[in-house]
Amino acid sequence: MTEEHPAPVRLLPWSSADGNPCYLLGDGTGYVSRVADDIEHLQLGMADDLIGHAEDLLACQRASAQELRFLARGLTDSLGDVRRIAESRGARLRSADRSLDGLDGREAEGRSSGAGPAGSGRLSPS
Repeated sequence: MTEEHPAPVRLLPWSSADGNPCYLLGDGTGYVSRVADDIEHLQLGMADDLIGHAEDLLACQRASAQELRFLARGLTDSLGDVRRIAESRGARLRSADRSLDGLDGREAEGRSSGAGPAGSGRLSPS
């Protein structure tokens, strides 16, 4: 990439040992990027499973306070993971939009039309 548009920095789906966010500088095609993609996919799948469990537990009139607290803890953790994924993907989309600034109008219009997984507007493991 040019100096005007440096390589994007990706927020990774894990933290350092002391709890700080981890970032990756690169074009998104390397081994660490693929591992991060796999972890995000797993986290989103776990969030879907947890939502299903929450629906079942909340439909049960006999759920205990302890069960509901445990569910709330799981939902909170999962929501943090999903938020981090959204933040990471949003930053990469903004970076991609900035890289399109150098294209002429016709090329930029075709590339930023929202086609493909990145432009779908949905959080999905794809």
